[in-house]
This record gives sequence, C-alpha cells and structure tokens, in this order.
Amino acid sequence: MVAVFPQKHLTDLAEWHRMGEAGIFPPDAHLELIEGEILTMAPIGFNHAGHVHRLNRIFARLWDKGLDTRIQSPIQLGDLSEPEPDLALVKADANDYTTRHPITSDVLLLAEVSDSTLRFDKTTKLRLYASHGIPEYWVVNLIDNCLEVYRQPQQSGYLQQTIYQSGDCLSLLALPDIQIVVKDIL
Repeated sequence: MVAVFPQKHLTDLAEWHRMGEAGIFPPDAHLELIEGEILTMAPIGFNHAGHVHRLNRIFARLWDKGLDTRIQSPIQLGDLSEPEPDLALVKADANDYTTRHPITSDVLLLAEVSDSTLRFDKTTKLRLYASHGIPEYWVVNLIDNCLEVYRQPQQSGYLQQTIYQSGDCLSLLALPDIQIVVKDIL
C-alpha cells in the first residue's frame, strides 16, 4: 500500500504529557487534546469566567456528599483525549487527583460555558463526552441564554436533550435530591 501525503500526525496522552513536560507549549497557551489532535482553545473572557464561577459556587457545596468540582482541569478520556471542561463534578479522590486525572468512571457531570465555542461544544465535545459514557453533559448557552442538558450517552451523541430557561429548576441525574435553580447559573 502506498502512503498518501500529507498525513495528519495524531498524538496520544503519553506523547502529549511528554511535550508538556518538555516545555514545548508557551505557558499561557490554552490547549486541549481532543481525539489525538492538539487544539488551541478560545481565550476566556470575563462573561465566560463569571459563569464558570457561578457553576463552581453551586456545585462546591456538594463536597459533603463525597463529590468534588474541578474547574477547567483535565479529564482523561481514553488514550487520545484530555479535554479541560469548564466544570467537572467528580467523585472525591483521597489524593485530590494529585496522582492522576479523573477518568470516565469518576465523572458524574461535565459542563461547558459556551459563547464563541457554542458550535464546537454542541458537536465535537458532545460526541466526545457521549462516546466515553459521560452520563450528564451541560452546555451553558450564553448566546441563547439557556441551559442545555444532555443525558443517556450513546456512541454518537446523547438520546435525551432538555433545554431549561431561567425560571426552571432541575435535578442532577446522579443526585436527584439536589435541586438546581437555572437562574442561579444564567
């Protein structure tokens, strides 16, 4: 078989981590590894950061339930992806994840705050999270001022999508006794 050029070079987590340790990327670079590709992500603006802070404030109170929040921190999904979702609600780890990043079985919920990245978050990230079995994925849609909640992951996406407006409340899939007021997020 004859190779066709140019060819895309995909990287895996081991190579990705070696590149980071070698200082190949500028310290202020906002990069993610998605399905073997190194992607430059959009800068974080004040509106985006403020909404991430709101999410953190809501979920940080769940520490007493054996859960932890991680803000814009890596999640390991297989051997080719290490996204940094805006918020991850994960099972607490005795070492506070100082020896590894959370993996799929640790994750209860991932959330992305979306304005300039809305299309990417609703396509590429949605498929990535669903294909790795993330049970609940939220898109805080700043363009349409709503909360999109995706559940029931399948290989190509989520079977269930619900859109919540400012006046709505919802429960977490993993913690049905916890009520979230959508206006506190939006």
